[in-house]
Amino acid sequence: MNEFDDFIEECDRAPRLNELSDFFSTTASGQAGVPVRPPQLDRRLFPLDPTFRRFSALHPLRQGPFDLHYLSSIPYRFEEECRMGCAILKYARARRGKLRLYTLGTAEGTMARVIGELGDGRVETLSCSPNIENLRSFYAYGVPPHAMFFHGPFHHLTSEKIQDDGELRKFARGFDIIIEDTTFQMYSPNRFDQIRFVSQQLKSNGLFIFVEKFKHEDDEEYRRRERQKDHGFKARFFSASDIRAKEETVLTRMDRSEVSLAEMSETLRRFFEHSFATWNSGNFYTLISSNSPENLDLFLSKLCPAAIPAEYVYADLPYRLYPESEARRLSGRS
Repeated sequence: MNEFDDFIEECDRAPRLNELSDFFSTTASGQAGVPVRPPQLDRRLFPLDPTFRRFSALHPLRQGPFDLHYLSSIPYRFEEECRMGCAILKYARARRGKLRLYTLGTAEGTMARVIGELGDGRVETLSCSPNIENLRSFYAYGVPPHAMFFHGPFHHLTSEKIQDDGELRKFARGFDIIIEDTTFQMYSPNRFDQIRFVSQQLKSNGLFIFVEKFKHEDDEEYRRRERQKDHGFKARFFSASDIRAKEETVLTRMDRSEVSLAEMSETLRRFFEHSFATWNSGNFYTLISSNSPENLDLFLSKLCPAAIPAEYVYADLPYRLYPESEARRLSGRS
């Protein structure tokens, strides 16, 4: 019996593949969830950076229907995706050898394929999604250079699958960077096993990046930030009835699988000596974890300033999530 059999069975029963499957299918095909206008980058916030300009020019040309919905739903997520993609490209240039990137559950995998196109062969990327509509969008612009797509949920991409698949075998030695983008919260609050399962594919000195929506100790504060998101940002792209419908059909189920930032920190310290919060938009945060302080510091040095208005930011970033000495104690290292 595989140690992850129970976990894989748990994921197979999860909302993402069952109660929410219609939402993801119709949104990924463009039958529903289409914003009244496409998301536009706020160029007033752009850094004076040529890589950022190149990335932000190509990304809109590669987007699919789910991108349009997603990037219109979270305040300044589009700008942050460009910022993250640029940092990965700069990080790859600063390191020796070819960098391998895995973005799990990231719909059409647009950020990963743009990185592959702009990376000049320095970055090989893999994306995954259980939706055939996302696979079609991934190949809608032809076969991308240095980018692959696995049609299936993240928990079906096992080590054995990578070893046995001729095309996937290039990733058998592991990934330098793994990005989980609002995926775990669609399955369950079981962050320990989710991270444990995916970390099998992470190199010992790799970076694990998490983009998640977190619960708040003060429920009213959580709701206040939600109202700010809905009325201050989403209302530009969706009608009030569309926003209410999504809350009823998706967000109420997703809420049950969210964890708090404190709970996430407690879980991360069991796997990683170092974890930082690097971006915040209301209830959404980006966290970066690693057991290599050198690689983490190098990556953080490649992040340009966040392109988001101050009123959406509720943290002084970047900041360390927990003392590294505490992480060593919990993981058994000395």
